[in-house]
Amino acid sequence: MEKFGKSQSFKRSEDVRFLTGHGRYVDDIAPEGALHAFILRSPVAHAAITELDVSDAREMPGVHMVATVDDLIAAGMDISMDGTVIKNRDGSKAADPLRPILAKERVRHVGEPVALIVADSMIEAKDAAEAIVFDFEELPVHMALEAGGEAIHPEAPENRAFDFGLGNEAETDEAFASAAKVVSLEVGDNRVIVNAMEPRGAYAEWDGEKLHVAFNGQGVWGFKAELAQAFGLPVEQIRVTNPDVGGGFGMKAPGYPEYFAIAHAAKELGKPVRWMSDRTEAMLSDHAGRDLVTLAELAFDEDNRILGYRNHTRCNLGAYNSNFGQAIQTALYAKVLTGTYDIKAAYMRVEGFYTNTTQVDAYRGAGRPEAIYTLERIMDRAARELGIDPSELRRINFVQEFPYKTVTGENYDVGDFSRVLAHAEADADIEGYPARKAATEAQGKLRGLGLCYYIESILGDPAEDVKVEFTEDGGATIYVGTQSNGQGHETVFAKFLSDHTGIPVEKIGFVQGDSDLIPRGGGTGGSRSVTTQATVTLTAVRDMIAGFSEFLAGEMGVDPDEVRFDDEQFRADGSNLHPTMLEAAAMARAKGRDDLLSWSARTAIEARSYPNGAHFCEVEIDPETGVTQVVKYTVVDDFGNLINPMLAEGQVHGGVVQGLGQALTEHTVYDEDGQLLTATFMDYAMPRAKDAPWIGFDVEPVPSTGNPMGMKGCGEAGTVGSMAAVSNAVQDALWERGIRQADMPFTPHRVWQMLNDVAIAAE
Repeated sequence: MEKFGKSQSFKRSEDVRFLTGHGRYVDDIAPEGALHAFILRSPVAHAAITELDVSDAREMPGVHMVATVDDLIAAGMDISMDGTVIKNRDGSKAADPLRPILAKERVRHVGEPVALIVADSMIEAKDAAEAIVFDFEELPVHMALEAGGEAIHPEAPENRAFDFGLGNEAETDEAFASAAKVVSLEVGDNRVIVNAMEPRGAYAEWDGEKLHVAFNGQGVWGFKAELAQAFGLPVEQIRVTNPDVGGGFGMKAPGYPEYFAIAHAAKELGKPVRWMSDRTEAMLSDHAGRDLVTLAELAFDEDNRILGYRNHTRCNLGAYNSNFGQAIQTALYAKVLTGTYDIKAAYMRVEGFYTNTTQVDAYRGAGRPEAIYTLERIMDRAARELGIDPSELRRINFVQEFPYKTVTGENYDVGDFSRVLAHAEADADIEGYPARKAATEAQGKLRGLGLCYYIESILGDPAEDVKVEFTEDGGATIYVGTQSNGQGHETVFAKFLSDHTGIPVEKIGFVQGDSDLIPRGGGTGGSRSVTTQATVTLTAVRDMIAGFSEFLAGEMGVDPDEVRFDDEQFRADGSNLHPTMLEAAAMARAKGRDDLLSWSARTAIEARSYPNGAHFCEVEIDPETGVTQVVKYTVVDDFGNLINPMLAEGQVHGGVVQGLGQALTEHTVYDEDGQLLTATFMDYAMPRAKDAPWIGFDVEPVPSTGNPMGMKGCGEAGTVGSMAAVSNAVQDALWERGIRQADMPFTPHRVWQMLNDVAIAAE
């Protein structure tokens, strides 16, 4: 326990094993002697399968199985992979075509799984893949975010998956009709490949009674239900585990075809089977992020107040519906459609299209970064066209009274956006910016300043489970329903329990990611983990205190209501007993009170929280080379009350760099035939240390009313705010050169090309 109270920075205990090579990742812990799986993937983006002959491959040395979709069907598997399906504007259901575990009759993107090969070694599995006869008749490829082309699925004529709408359309049209000024801007949000530090992997084993699949995901319970459906097994015969996970970011949340395929192999062969993606394989098959274009329009009155907002998005789903795919740019985008602004009339329309590319799904922020990026880009453009300071335009339009219900139905409980913005302006030294700009120009470079004021809504299951067990060795173990992907849950949840019970943190064990040990849970995603897990932990702690107080009252010879607990010891006036929580548990064990040694609880938060904050970014651009460098970055966030300030700051740093990477270096490129041209790190540029400056971070908390800690989630906030801050800074720098349309990514060649095109046009 810390001497000076709770909510203090505390170093991560798990870092010791991670940094010394003692992490237990899925490829480290596969069973000894497990067979190796390899996936034969489609080399083309769209084709009808004319022949798939695996007979020779099955005779290759070391091969135990070669399976196609027909083999899965023959084994009685349900081969369909479910994805979110929304409703269209007219109330009809959006397209819901089959996404098979292995390709059935057609392939629809490069990298689509076609066959599974299982062998004693990976080399033998790859050799066998070479013996497969895979012939096909290529079909026209559709890559555009528009209707038309050869139908990828019969269920989606012209490749339109859905046409979604939300808001008050008639009122919005009326607002635009009465506006003194209308500002419009089309913004592109480029596709990115997630590239988690640890690629996807899994192993499966079947003991004749129970199927166990371990994969590096973001939770085990959803996939457990999917496996039960696929194999027609009772959920009691399924165990799913997540070991240590090296980054997820939404991409690792769902089940993938490879996991189902190796589970089939393990069940049929009666031997454990392992699979691990290599980096190019991951780039071809992992769900991608973003990939949308939006036309945004704002209507203003004479006093620069927003009257209405229209938003028309065209988004890429890839070749199939994925886990959350149809929901990302619709329901999740809508969560923060109007941002922090008091906009009474707003309407969003979203058209989703299938293309012959890998599926697009959740990526850090899932819909909220896309919505805020669009809104904050057009707010920046509006400030220019209205001739007003960007910060002042935001202040004029900020929501002032809380609680506030948005057009799309969100209930912002609290906020003080102007105070947060003022804090950020001071930390960013906005008054000193003209001098910094002059110094940059003296070096022959361009300098730009960009602002983004973001808000996000935490997502996911509002309820969570916890169990705390007192162990025979004099410690305790906490079982949680969330899943760390590197965020530091092991430290955060053990320390939180320690703070509220006095149990030394080093005596607290930690268990996550095992569906046999934890009956249910919400996993990680949507910035939900600490809010929901800490809330239910408080419930368990209250139950523990009440239970031990009643027990100790008998030992102390007092009434139960006379026993009090001060986070360190139980006490009662007139009694010399003052046991700690661990001592109370030992006393209960000695008395045979096993009912006091295990405590479980399930609690839902009362409401979602809405993290928000201001990002200021300054960039320098060398006009001779197009090289863009972020030279100053400042963030002030309202995260409510912080549980571990140091880890919150780390989350912000990581999130900012992910947004910065998309803005400056990362760009997924397909050619017209659907071939991925950026399938290695030679061609796909991840941000490096030199691409990011020191990130100034501070907080201006307004405690949330939606949970007992008053906290707001922080995991995705950095990315939600950084994309627009960087882009607005680049646009600011390029504006004086006459460039009016600057879209991510701002790679040196793209920036140089923009500058060169303007210079040629001026000649």
